Amino acid sequence: MQLSRFTDIGLRAIMRLAVSDESDGRVTTRLIAKQVAVSEHHVAKAVARLVDLGLVEAQRGRNGGLFITPAGRTVSVGALIRELENDRPVVVCEGDHPCPLVGACRLRRVLADAEEAFYRELDRYTLADLVNAPTAGLLRLLATPSSRDSAPGEDPR
Repeated sequence: MQLSRFTDIGLRAIMRLAVSDESDGRVTTRLIAKQVAVSEHHVAKAVARLVDLGLVEAQRGRNGGLFITPAGRTVSVGALIRELENDRPVVVCEGDHPCPLVGACRLRRVLADAEEAFYRELDRYTLADLVNAPTAGLLRLLATPSSRDSAPGEDPR
């Protein structure tokens, strides 16, 4: 199973936020985009989804920024990926050009079973597990903003 780019960016963003603390200063989408090497537009879309899910809080204004919520810290990796992927099936058998084998094919069931096993394994881990050492050290290095990373009064989203 291949995760979408959107899910990859959402995972990077929330992992980056998971190592933030008060001493890091303001974390914005611009800062995250720079630190995880993706476009600010894509980070903004992923962060908006994380906010909708209640995993991240966005505060506007001079003292605003992005903050991980308690739910974000404890979410299972499987649940997070299911939400970011919108529970997209591994294979789509119906649609504009349905598969002619759909009525008698076992592939869809086998792939659905494999997908469930994939998520079941990911459900064993939380976001906290992803940001433990040695990943935490690298994320903390990325979290050390330079003075040019964000402008005063910048919108956090």
